[in-house]
Amino acid sequence: MAGPLTLGEIVQRLGGRVAGNADTLVHQVASLERADARHISFFTGSRYRSKLAATRAGAVVLDAQAESETTLPRIVAENPYAYFARVSQLFNGLVEQEPGIHPAAVIAKSAKLGARVSIGPGCVVGEGAVIGDDSTLYPRVVLYPRCIIGARAIVHAGAVIGADGFGIAEDEGRWIKIPQIGGVRIGDDVEIGANTTIDRGAIDDTVIEDDVKLDNQIQVGHNTRIGAHTAIAGCVGIAGSADIGRHCTIGGAAMILGHLRIVDHVNISAGTLISRSILKPGTYTGIYPFDEHSSWTRAAADLRRKGKKNG
Repeated sequence: MAGPLTLGEIVQRLGGRVAGNADTLVHQVASLERADARHISFFTGSRYRSKLAATRAGAVVLDAQAESETTLPRIVAENPYAYFARVSQLFNGLVEQEPGIHPAAVIAKSAKLGARVSIGPGCVVGEGAVIGDDSTLYPRVVLYPRCIIGARAIVHAGAVIGADGFGIAEDEGRWIKIPQIGGVRIGDDVEIGANTTIDRGAIDDTVIEDDVKLDNQIQVGHNTRIGAHTAIAGCVGIAGSADIGRHCTIGGAAMILGHLRIVDHVNISAGTLISRSILKPGTYTGIYPFDEHSSWTRAAADLRRKGKKNG
């Protein structure tokens, strides 16, 4: 955690450009509403203009287009939100668990642990599992046998990695369990939220590529692949064998049916049901059925007009 920094010192570390007094001293970050003269905040769009006008912040981060929106000392950055995140990291160390294995954790003898791994109380790491350097498992994480986690991963409390996928076959009115003999392979710099579950593959592995960010209470079905740098919000359900591309975002409570392909750079809005493959980058929204965001909003507006007219 850094001590107080001037805007000039922040820009020296993180880039960007100072407009106004570069000697303005910053002690901490805060929202526009709660900031006072010791704080730096951020501004990302016109809908927050009234909050910017009323803020008591000592400084603000914004982009070049919004530079004239305030006379406060400010840092001009291409991506104010990401820049603000880096500023916050300067003043607030990430919550960390001390390296080492807690006495209440259970680690299989054949498991392989990298350097500086941190494993919290109540964790279980199965036979043949692998955890890369500098990774952290918070309390009560379960890593099933033969599952792999890369370097610098963060796995939050209660997550379960490698439980059996939902593989069953019907035979004369009864269900026969299909052995799930694949594993889970998780890349580097992945973060997995609390109580998220990632099922092992039926035959091949379930794969989570580098820098994927998963929120809390997400279900990832067996043999799913999630491409690098994709971020998924809470309560999303992903059925088995879905193939999700890189640099995608998936909003909370969205549902993705199995055996579908989603290409790179797709954004799925919250609550959207994906029932067919998406082969074109863009933003997709809706349930009845989903569509490209612009088409869906036009259809929703048309439906609303028709409802009012018939009412």
